[in-house]
Amino acid sequence: MHKGELLVEEGKICRHLYFLERGAIRGFYNHEGREVTHWFGFAPEFVTSFHSFSTGQAAVENIQLLEGSVLWAISREKLAGLLDRFHSLERLVRLAYEHYYVRLEERFVNGQFRTAAERYRQLLEQEPHLLVRVPLQYIAAYLGISPETLSRVRAALNKPGSGS
Repeated sequence: MHKGELLVEEGKICRHLYFLERGAIRGFYNHEGREVTHWFGFAPEFVTSFHSFSTGQAAVENIQLLEGSVLWAISREKLAGLLDRFHSLERLVRLAYEHYYVRLEERFVNGQFRTAAERYRQLLEQEPHLLVRVPLQYIAAYLGISPETLSRVRAALNKPGSGS
């Protein structure tokens, strides 16, 4: 698939769980005319709109390719059939859901209890590859700040004696 394509669109039911073999993607919401990025995915990883895929309800998020990507898709029905036949696969799916939940909780804690500078510093420590592979406007949205605030935070952290 090509850079910029939407894998999942808000308002439509997400009927597949995807394995991202190669590439990068982002999940984002449209809110009051702005795109609010809430997660990134990088190969190799399972990705989907978990709420929509699990409930059969329309997605409230969009999932967009940030790079040309190779993905494998399986429908909910086919996945259920495989899980019934091969119980060892249940562990793999459970691990994908656990990974999603941990990321969700980390995002909540970061948004509630850390400053913009702390969130950016944590990103530098834990996910420095984002700065190479993701446009800064998406990183700002992911951190819950404006691009201008991100610029100020980056400048402050790059000053001599800032500890970075």
